[in-house]
Amino acid sequence: TLKPFTIMAHRQNFILPGAYNFKGWKSELHSDFIGKDDVEFDDIEVQFQLSIKTPLAINLFNENVDVYTAYTVRSFWQAYNTDVSSPFRETNHEPELWLQVRPENTFGKITNTVNILGLSHQSNGQAGELSRGWNRIYAGLGFEYGKVAFMVKPWIRIFKGSDDDNPDITDYLGHGELHMAYKYKEHTFSLMTRNNLESGFSRGAIELGWSFPIPYYDYLKGYIQYFSGYGESLIDYNNYVNRLGIGIILTDLL
Repeated sequence: TLKPFTIMAHRQNFILPGAYNFKGWKSELHSDFIGKDDVEFDDIEVQFQLSIKTPLAINLFNENVDVYTAYTVRSFWQAYNTDVSSPFRETNHEPELWLQVRPENTFGKITNTVNILGLSHQSNGQAGELSRGWNRIYAGLGFEYGKVAFMVKPWIRIFKGSDDDNPDITDYLGHGELHMAYKYKEHTFSLMTRNNLESGFSRGAIELGWSFPIPYYDYLKGYIQYFSGYGESLIDYNNYVNRLGIGIILTDLL
């Protein structure tokens, strides 16, 4: 039985020791910030994501209504770049708080499994020209159809101040995402897409994932992730990235 303050996985938890960007990450901002002209990023780096959540309240009003909080950190580490002391190129932090309802409504063969209303803050903890951050109110509508799960996640940006470090972020990250996952035996295939239709396919993003079993070892799964578009990280929200990564995944979508 689920209890309040139980620590669980939220989003995927993974590490990609080999993340290769075919376009290359921009180093100009970092060079200007630290006052060195010879900062160059390698095309290959380590990327990882750690994401946990905990319920604050379960079955409110004797109904299927819960309150959750979560924290996700995504890091981009130039681990092999010894020329600049292997720095973390970027780290994004995202605490969240949301109310969710588990309606279990069915529409033919489609089941509405969860509906969410939440608040999210995302930032990179940097200062000056490297500072990025935004706040959102978001909704989430989750559905299942056989072995396919998908969620529509629209959002509205809030608390946009006069000293905003990224005033045009919604031009690149849009006003929502679509997530889909399909499980075939021990393989899980995932898709994330955002801002493609809204931007006329000029500033969108797509992320494809494939997790697969590792022979003779049941505790971890291999993971390949491909990203193309804008908003891979906050520092690169307005920079086109075309990246392929391979590694392992600890907790999967399905």
